[in-house]
Amino acid sequence: MTTRRTRPAPRPPEGTPPRAELARQARTVLADAVRIARWAADGAAPGTTPPAALEHAAAALDISPAQVRSGWDRARLAGLVELHGDTARPGWRLRAWDRDDSAVLRGWVALFDAWSLVHPAPRGVESTAVAEAVEAVPQVLSLLQLSAGPVTVPALLDLLGQRVAELHEERCEVPYGPEPLPAPAQPAPTAHSPALVARLLDWALEGLADVGALTLGAGQATLTPLGNWAVWVKLEQICVAAQSPAGNIEQAAADMLLGCARLTPGPARAEYRAWLAARPVGSAVAELLDVARGEDALLRGLAFEALRVVGAPAEPEVRAVLTDPSLRPYALLWLAEYDGTDPEDAQEVLSREEATWLWVDTAAAVADHGETGLLVRHLDSAVQGTVPALLDEVRAVGHPRTVQVLVALAAAHPDPALAKAVRKAAFQVHTGGS
Repeated sequence: MTTRRTRPAPRPPEGTPPRAELARQARTVLADAVRIARWAADGAAPGTTPPAALEHAAAALDISPAQVRSGWDRARLAGLVELHGDTARPGWRLRAWDRDDSAVLRGWVALFDAWSLVHPAPRGVESTAVAEAVEAVPQVLSLLQLSAGPVTVPALLDLLGQRVAELHEERCEVPYGPEPLPAPAQPAPTAHSPALVARLLDWALEGLADVGALTLGAGQATLTPLGNWAVWVKLEQICVAAQSPAGNIEQAAADMLLGCARLTPGPARAEYRAWLAARPVGSAVAELLDVARGEDALLRGLAFEALRVVGAPAEPEVRAVLTDPSLRPYALLWLAEYDGTDPEDAQEVLSREEATWLWVDTAAAVADHGETGLLVRHLDSAVQGTVPALLDEVRAVGHPRTVQVLVALAAAHPDPALAKAVRKAAFQVHTGGS
């Protein structure tokens, strides 16, 4: 039990369109990128990529080479295609594009995050100045989001100038410590000129408009519904991350999962969300699956619980582990629930052997981390109707923890006759007898 309060589900700002409408707008922004991604994924250019076949793609899709290049860049940034050497393959978002609004919105947000790559930086501007502008843009977006309407360019310019100056000063600060010996006189770094800051603001606004995050008018800028929603989501992620107990959000996946092991499902999911919000989705999924491949069965089950919070972005990685016998039952259940199967019915996707393997793995988690009574009650969850049938199939399934599980069960069970049968089965597995 826990007394920890959970934060109520936040609501988007008033006037935010439903997710289906936001997804429709995102599909519109990425329409050309999707066309090019599908053209490449259909094998129209096997063994190569559209940039190497620019004219071919332009002719096939009846668009200009410049549109092909732009759409291809967007497709890659939005996760619609993946490059494996010189071969383009469909990304998971492309496969889910027509049926999964969440996949569409995540793809657009990935493009939104990469706006500075979509729109090349002004020529002749130092990379450090560009980097400072990119780092300052979230404050500009926050002002636009809080204003809930048009904001004048002078106001945005003033905010960007202040933030860039702060970042520039931080970068040029002398570190605290003993004073070094006098060095040859060098000109001190100067703040960026107003003209340069104005160029950087124009570049940022044009780049954000290019990905559909805002619209530009006469001397003003306004977030689009998509842009307003995306900024709100990122602010909420920061708030969710702040809900995590001190230090938990910074823990490695295994330590985080162990910290959540005794929480009830609701608070545990809140912890998973906080941990995930602080990391790129791809690396978080990879870290959770690495933990799942370990020897601790409890962490294996908890890792897949955390992956349920990830949702669609984890689908390709979860499908990829179906060939791993130790992860296959968990992956099959995850995919069944992801496809809409009721969790109570999801067990039906497992074969008898897979269900038995999962029973042993769960028993191992209980034996290592749970109470004696839980292990005895775990007998009731077996798909076999009788203990002798369960023991026969457990012995045949080949789980590496079979002996330890049976020994623990024999020690815990109050029925002497049943405990004797279980001990005998454990001995037979240990010696390889029948």
